[in-house]
Amino acid sequence: MNDIEKAAERVAKLKAQAEKLSTPLADAQADLEAAQEAEATRKSERGAVYDREFADNWMLRSDEAAHSGDDAHARFFETLSAEPWFAAYVEFCAARHKRRHVLDEAQRAQRALREVVTVPEQRFYAVAMLNAIESWFIWIRFAKNLSP
Repeated sequence: MNDIEKAAERVAKLKAQAEKLSTPLADAQADLEAAQEAEATRKSERGAVYDREFADNWMLRSDEAAHSGDDAHARFFETLSAEPWFAAYVEFCAARHKRRHVLDEAQRAQRALREVVTVPEQRFYAVAMLNAIESWFIWIRFAKNLSP
């Protein structure tokens, strides 16, 4: 038997094996596709049910969500009143926000009038203020450790 006959015989055997395995592979692929389609259909139907329920009762959910934080809101302001430094910080942030709004509007107005924008860019103080507060707390802790 020469090399060509051996190679032809080997190819024939491999083709026979491939044909044996191709049928189960095709069946498995068909089963996978059917399962994927069924899952997609199930998700679509479940999504439609959810959408319908949500569209029907969104006002009730919205009302519940609007009032779900009322107790926490009251507790927050109750605790906030016991922390005067935090109240001062909130006032500081409000003042910065007002300034930012004024500068933004002034920049917008100058652009709308096609003038050269002379209004300065924003300066962000909040982080600097927090750093100052943090440094103060560190100093207080350090000072307490030094005292007898």
